[in-house]
Amino acid sequence: MASDENSTKSLDSYTDKISSREAKEEERLENQHSRGKLGARERVSLLLDPDSFQELDRFVVDKGSLASSREILGDAVITGYGTINSRLVFVYSQDFTAFGGTLGEAHGKKICKVMDLALANGAPLIGMNDGGGARIQEGVVGLSGYGEIFYRNVRASGVIPQISCIVGPSAGGASYSPAITDFILMVEDMGQMFVTGPNVIREVTGEEVTVEELGGATVHTTVSGVAQLSYESEEECYQGVRDLLSYLPQNNKEDPPFIDASDDPERMDEELDTIIPTDSAKAYDMYGVLTKVIDNGTLFEIQPKYAQNLITGLARMGGHAIGVVAQQPMHMAGALDIDASIKGARFIRFCDAFNIPIVMLTDVPGYMPGRDQEYGGIIKHGAKLLYAYAEATVPKITVLTRKAYGGAYIVMGSRHLGADAYFAWPTGEIAVMGPEGAVEIISRRALDQAADRSAERARLAEDFRTEFSHPYIAAGRGDVDDIIEPRSTRPRIIKALEMLTSKRDVLPPKKHGNIPL
Repeated sequence: MASDENSTKSLDSYTDKISSREAKEEERLENQHSRGKLGARERVSLLLDPDSFQELDRFVVDKGSLASSREILGDAVITGYGTINSRLVFVYSQDFTAFGGTLGEAHGKKICKVMDLALANGAPLIGMNDGGGARIQEGVVGLSGYGEIFYRNVRASGVIPQISCIVGPSAGGASYSPAITDFILMVEDMGQMFVTGPNVIREVTGEEVTVEELGGATVHTTVSGVAQLSYESEEECYQGVRDLLSYLPQNNKEDPPFIDASDDPERMDEELDTIIPTDSAKAYDMYGVLTKVIDNGTLFEIQPKYAQNLITGLARMGGHAIGVVAQQPMHMAGALDIDASIKGARFIRFCDAFNIPIVMLTDVPGYMPGRDQEYGGIIKHGAKLLYAYAEATVPKITVLTRKAYGGAYIVMGSRHLGADAYFAWPTGEIAVMGPEGAVEIISRRALDQAADRSAERARLAEDFRTEFSHPYIAAGRGDVDDIIEPRSTRPRIIKALEMLTSKRDVLPPKKHGNIPL
């Protein structure tokens, strides 16, 4: 009997202890709100379907150097699972109000547990990052926790979708886990990523830089290309995650979800017949083509602010999820450079990993010339795009709208790299180089002797275009499947997608290839 009383008192004491901690948690939450940030649990609630979150390891506490004086339930990270649009996902949300969101032994183990569950169940993993890096007081223990997380990120890569939301600082080693994941979404003026912070930079180099200038959302979505998307608020960011997942399968063994978009697959748009300018040197907006072709004109663009000469994004055609890769003639004439090659290669590899067909709209005058590009490694980086496309085994469909010159013709979805269907508009031009450049080489003597070099150059260029550049030459060789009226682009792509539904393509047995990194 006495034993039962002691047990009851012990339980009551522990319950009181927990109540006290929860009260302190409310105080810490107010502190977070004063910074304009949501709490860790609030973030999870916004992201997941209502009442679907099931928390794990809520009572885990730090047992390291901070335990005696500052024991906090959950140890700076909320973990668990729930649903988004009724589909299972696993989540972790770092709590900046607890030890500054730093990663110690318990914190790392909690994240690793939820990562293991996500991989075992074949479900997406979403992390909300808001922490100060490794917990200094725990020394190597914190660093080993990051190592365990990185290892799991790599093992899960290409198996389950991994998404990182940067909603606070993500410094030092903490920046590498998001970098391994498939998508990074950042909240503007709130999330930052950098390996070395402003204070260290000032000490080592004398350079003065703010955290936003160093690793804010603008930097990483426009300059570095580290992050794919940015949003003005946390609410918009989590809606972005929900929208993104609607195009993705749960794992690499599933197909993306089919959604009937109620958009007629036979729909044609006569405006496409006149969208290409008669002057081949004039630009047009490729978004104008895309919105008339994809379901309901809805494109979920990936990296819209980075390497804008190449458009990448997710869309649907006839209800089927697709990955879109398209030139943007309005920016750098759609030429491929280092940044665009890296952007396109990574996106194509993602689509291939998760069974998302690739649709290319090509209008490429070639690779960007110049010493900066050559010194920067355009050969190596340009080869990444080539490698990624050739390696992809998903259905691959290309539509040539206008130019496809030189090596860029090969790289941008040619039959020679494994395109399953290749269509060209009558305005298409396929050649080793543009007519103007070609006549400068093959008709140099005639140009030198001409009374009006400029007029003669224009005449010879037009002759070259008429005789050698038109798509019927490639069609005659079988490299172009059909010359189609632009208005019929949507139904032709959808029919090709349906034909390729059961496509099976297997790479030669190997451990892995050696992509030029």
